[in-house]
Amino acid sequence: MNSKNIFVVNSGSSSIKYQLFKMPAHEPVCSGLVERIGLSGPTITHKVYLNGEEQVIKLTPEELPDHEAGLKQVNRLLTEGDLAVIQDPADIQVVGHRIVHGGERFTTTTVIDAKVKEELKTTFQLAPLHNPPSYLGIEVAEKIFTNATQIGVFDTAFHQTLPPKAYRFAIPNSYYSDMNIRVYGFHGTSHKYVTEQAAAYLDKADSKLISIHLGNGCSMAAVSNGASVDTTMGFGPLSGLIMGTRSGDIDPTVIFYLVNQLGYDIEQVSNLLNKRSGMLGLTGYSDMRDITAAIEAGDENARLAYDLYAYRIKKYIGAYAAVLNGLDAIIFTAGVGENDALIRQMICTDMEYLGIQLNAEANRTRAKGIREISIDGSKVKVLIVPTNEELEIAQQCYGMME
Repeated sequence: MNSKNIFVVNSGSSSIKYQLFKMPAHEPVCSGLVERIGLSGPTITHKVYLNGEEQVIKLTPEELPDHEAGLKQVNRLLTEGDLAVIQDPADIQVVGHRIVHGGERFTTTTVIDAKVKEELKTTFQLAPLHNPPSYLGIEVAEKIFTNATQIGVFDTAFHQTLPPKAYRFAIPNSYYSDMNIRVYGFHGTSHKYVTEQAAAYLDKADSKLISIHLGNGCSMAAVSNGASVDTTMGFGPLSGLIMGTRSGDIDPTVIFYLVNQLGYDIEQVSNLLNKRSGMLGLTGYSDMRDITAAIEAGDENARLAYDLYAYRIKKYIGAYAAVLNGLDAIIFTAGVGENDALIRQMICTDMEYLGIQLNAEANRTRAKGIREISIDGSKVKVLIVPTNEELEIAQQCYGMME
């Protein structure tokens, strides 16, 4: 199959992240981030990779009123100047869009046409903060990259293999059949990428793996023979693990108490649990590096927060080992998972019963690529697998064009 220029776009409410791949090559040609769209002080950081070196361009436009203005600026960076990587926007053959929520309709990577766009609008209510910006990104990309096939890659798609016993809630059946209320799961693009990488590393296609994605948002997935069979996030991205600003699992009675006894309205409860809780609520910081510094300074709240964070993950490791009826490896990935040696140590301590034994020295060592940080002979491997959602999106798009 011939090489193809695949432009990967991740549109947020006021931002655009992007990477350009000349597939099947796995290294990006360029990448960038457009920030503060529609706000004061917008910025664009554009990186071009030439001969193993990174060249950086930073722009501070007076204004970027909307996503179309932002993507037009990116198009100029792609096509103009000494660091141009294509000659014309028509050189982009595929635009791959990360879309957070596919509902039950979008279970696989999908070529986007007019009918699909109309169906995408029905998912807005499932992810009101994420899917509308993604839809906007599609419309803008259609205007600029007129020669390209637009393809949607859905974060929820990887978890469509969950069995009903894992994705159904114990509420009246009509809430599922009529309103599609169920577990969808998220971070699927990341979980798919790292578990495939781990299975290849282990040379075991039928592996039983637990993927632990720890960033500002956090989730875990139990993956058997390449298929997701359970995951910690549910109908939305609030449940499961403790996160940077999200509470994770919480007794629903707390919500009733906040509303009925303390007079909170639903918006206040949502703001509390999504934006003011998690590590931020426990410590005053959402960045784990700040919390680690606080621990080193003797902050007991910070130490307790790490204990809570690690404990929740350990509980899910035990649960998922039971679901999988065995375990070949646990995988740490994403910003915290890949870089925070302390949290990995705390999670893997006192896990010998499950066959998890950490190599303390390997855990502290920084290195690139996949690395094994369990002791020799550990029944269960402990792996660090750097995630690459953009590459995964590009690969899925490339596969669609075969």
